[in-house]
Amino acid sequence: MKKKRFQLLILSPPKRTWGIKMKRIVAALLLLFCLLSLVSCEGKQEDKTRTYSVYYVSNAETKIEMHTYEIVAEDLESQVTELMTALATTPAKLEYKAPLNMGFQVQGMDVNMGKVHLDMSESYNSLSATTEVLVRAAIVKTLTQLPQINFVFITVNGNPLLDSLGNIVSTMNRDQFVENDGNAINTYEEVKLKLYFANEAGARLIAANRTREYSTNISLEKLIVEELIKGPSREGLYPTINPSTKVASVTVKDGVCYVNLDETFLTQPYNVTAEATIYSITNSLVELSNVNRVQISINGDNSGTYREKYSFTTYFERNLDIVTNLE
Repeated sequence: MKKKRFQLLILSPPKRTWGIKMKRIVAALLLLFCLLSLVSCEGKQEDKTRTYSVYYVSNAETKIEMHTYEIVAEDLESQVTELMTALATTPAKLEYKAPLNMGFQVQGMDVNMGKVHLDMSESYNSLSATTEVLVRAAIVKTLTQLPQINFVFITVNGNPLLDSLGNIVSTMNRDQFVENDGNAINTYEEVKLKLYFANEAGARLIAANRTREYSTNISLEKLIVEELIKGPSREGLYPTINPSTKVASVTVKDGVCYVNLDETFLTQPYNVTAEATIYSITNSLVELSNVNRVQISINGDNSGTYREKYSFTTYFERNLDIVTNLE
């Protein structure tokens, strides 16, 4: 009888794939943790954008001060309404007044095309000149923080709002109200301007320096346009703009200065070329560091042309070729 031979099979141990799998699981968990962290951070960032500043008037009515406010509303009109409610609510700090709780009522509000139109009751005109400017500044600086709101327009009982000099206060943006490191918003500063006026022939421009004391409630851009309308003070320089022209508004956004004038601008009583007038305004404004281009409109309409030569849809840039020296 033959003996059976038994062959010992030595089985190799199974590959230790569990280690690789575990590494993959750990990596996946780490990736998931990172993704969750990013989502959490994004959520916090969104929360930050819901923090705004509401501006109040000091009890002495000499300045405005901001207080942080967490907005709750989601849609734009509700957000404007919520900020308006905050402006009408007396702050916890009793040394400040709510700008919309100073003896007048908001009779109407319209939010359209990036602009908020507020109609105030007749008692709004009873505010002192200084207080009225502060109230206006608080409203404009609060509402224009909303990304979709660029301008605020105020009327009184359906009529145009007038400033202390009797001028119409047109559409406003936050750049028109300059704060001075916490000082009163209605202070005065000295500024040196470089203005361009016409030469005797009326076809070229000559630069002239002018020093002015100006209210910081008026933007430098508007001041420049108003000074151009007043005309030159030096001999040998000539005006370029009809002196009866009224400035409706001057605003700056993304380096473009929007100059809104009344229809009187279209009438030129002087012997000055259209080019000289347009670039008198443009070159003077572009001297400011925040202005690169200029667009002019008539009563808010830029569909026409100036003296049938320059379209008001044009964004004008600095033109030094038209500049000469005083002979």
